[in-house]
Amino acid sequence: MSVVCQPHNLRRPISHAAKPYGVRVSLRPGDPFRKIMGGEWHCTHWFATGAERDAALAEMSRKHEYSRVGDRPALLWEKVENLAASRGL
Repeated sequence: MSVVCQPHNLRRPISHAAKPYGVRVSLRPGDPFRKIMGGEWHCTHWFATGAERDAALAEMSRKHEYSRVGDRPALLWEKVENLAASRGL
């Protein structure tokens, strides 16, 4: 993470603990936003436990209260795991 100018502005303290469980977010094939971001765009969010990851995944992928009837998410979510970190290899 880059240097934070004012640490008191962080939502939560920076943790340097291992975070082996992740959610990889990417765009669906055929999504027009891929023309802007590139076909290989993705972002990975890391978590310390599988339970934290699963809770975040449920929140990310839920149907939000502002969704219209028939809307479907433009993103794909995939569980990933850093085996070396999660199993102490």
